[in-house]
Amino acid sequence: MGCMFSHLAAKFAFFPPSPPTYHLTKNPDGKLSAVSASSSSTFPAAGDSSIDVRVVKTRRGNKVAAFYLRNPNARLTLLYSHGNAADLGQLIDLFVQLKVNLRVNLMGYDYSGYGASTGKPSEYDTYADIEAVYECLQTEYGVGQEDLILYGQSVGSGPTLHLASKLPRLRGVVLHSGILSGLRVLCHVKFKFCCDIYSNVNKIKKVKSPVLVIHGTEDDVVNWLHGNRLWKMAKEPYEPLWIKGGGHCNLEIYPDYIRHLYRFIQDMENTTTKSRLKKIWQEIRRRDESKGCCSFKLCRPKCPSCPKPSCACGKCGCCCKCECPSLQGCFSCCKKPSCVGCCCLKFKCCSCFGKPKCPKCSCWKCLKCSESECCRSCCAGCFSWLCCCGGGKRKEMKTGGGEATVAKSEG
Repeated sequence: MGCMFSHLAAKFAFFPPSPPTYHLTKNPDGKLSAVSASSSSTFPAAGDSSIDVRVVKTRRGNKVAAFYLRNPNARLTLLYSHGNAADLGQLIDLFVQLKVNLRVNLMGYDYSGYGASTGKPSEYDTYADIEAVYECLQTEYGVGQEDLILYGQSVGSGPTLHLASKLPRLRGVVLHSGILSGLRVLCHVKFKFCCDIYSNVNKIKKVKSPVLVIHGTEDDVVNWLHGNRLWKMAKEPYEPLWIKGGGHCNLEIYPDYIRHLYRFIQDMENTTTKSRLKKIWQEIRRRDESKGCCSFKLCRPKCPSCPKPSCACGKCGCCCKCECPSLQGCFSCCKKPSCVGCCCLKFKCCSCFGKPKCPKCSCWKCLKCSESECCRSCCAGCFSWLCCCGGGKRKEMKTGGGEATVAKSEG
């Protein structure tokens, strides 16, 4: 039943130009070229190596037409998924402008049933289409997800978010007049129905890369509220572009469009994996601070002087403060505590703590235990971390009276 509804919904979602605005021909050298149906012009022109025309086979058996435009100064590649009423023949001029103005390589493709692509358009065919084109970028052009930005316009936001949700190291995502879902374009509903397609409202939550949302405030096809909600639901939202007075199909003519998009591309170029990880850890730290010290699951140390641990520097997770002089040094230096076996603390990453085994001195008293033989025999694992407390190995020193004392040798 759900499949029948999806097929019905596809009839209202896809409007491929008929007849197509271009067709493909094979050159004497075996390479493909595209011929415009209106002007009979051919692209790429003879001798032009900046454009590749390719046909990619999908896992659903369709053959998808794709154009790859090179920019020798590019560091990133843009994978463009167009709207529901256009094909590559209508978009080639826009692709050339984006390639030049944004300084990117650009791959555009036609969905199954569009342009020179075979098959019939459907939601799941578009998913297979973009996956096949991405695989082509990997194998034929050496483009990894770290150097890729996905761009989805209108219905193209569906396959874009589908692929983005599967690529955790993707450089970025652009949603141009994006939709929350197919059914939500027609009516304002808050529930998921079996006949709905492109459930972007759910997939946007799985995208881990920066998301730029571009939407016109006067869009009479996909209401501006779609873009606004997608932006608010993104895990890493970039500053959005709300084009005042912009409609659904004319945002490219506004100067702010190319200006804001260029700034986004530049920011993504300057974003390294190291800086992204740093930003993620800062976000995690902010969340932990809002939860308080209890988020680290500290249990009460076995020390009468400090029944409750507290944060030494105001930032949960960097260190703990104990008022006990014998413990303060160790707590202050262990910035990434982690012992899961320690009877006193449930830390996560400090290898310097071991589980004490001494029944006489029960863990913390071992630091000042006079019975050095006991400490050496059964707490050896525990005292591998004495360096944290400013000391070295314990050793026995016999005084003149024959009494044993305990001293710490300097490291």
